[in-house]
Amino acid sequence: MDVTGFLPEIDRDLTDEEVVLPSAPTSRTKSDQRFDHFVTRDGARWAGTHLLIDLYEADQLSDLEHMEITLRRCIEAAGATLLHFHLHHFTPNDGISGVAVLAESHISVHTWPEAGYAAFDVFMCGDADPHACIAILKDAFRAGRVDVTEARRGASV
Repeated sequence: MDVTGFLPEIDRDLTDEEVVLPSAPTSRTKSDQRFDHFVTRDGARWAGTHLLIDLYEADQLSDLEHMEITLRRCIEAAGATLLHFHLHHFTPNDGISGVAVLAESHISVHTWPEAGYAAFDVFMCGDADPHACIAILKDAFRAGRVDVTEARRGASV
C-alpha cells in the first residue's frame, strides 16, 4: 500500500504508571468466583453495553487533537480505563480512523468530514457507563443529529 500523503499518526501504549485500574466492585460468577466484569442491572446480566453512535451534520471531524481530547473526555466521564490510543489521519479527504483500547473494551471512530458524518463504536463492560459519551460527542462535534443503537452483548452467556 502506498502511504505517500498520509499524515502522522497518534499511537502510544500507556506505561504501567499511567494506567490506573478501577476499584469499583465487579460481578463474580457463582460457579468459580472469578471476576467477569459483566453488567448486572434491572434483573438482567450481560457482558457489556455496545453503543453505535452516528453523528450527522458534524464539525471538526478532521482535527486529530480535538478527536483525542474528546475521546479522553468520554473515557473519563464513563469511568473507563485507557490502555492504548491510536488515531490515523487520512488524506486527501482528512478523515480519521482510530481506537481507544480500554480495560473495559474500546471506543472506535471513523469520520467522513466531507459528509459531516462520524461513526463511533462504544463498547464497555463492568461499571463503566458508555452512555456518558453520547452528550460529549454531540457537543464536541456540534452534531445536528445523533442516532444511537444499543445492544446488550453476551446476554445469552
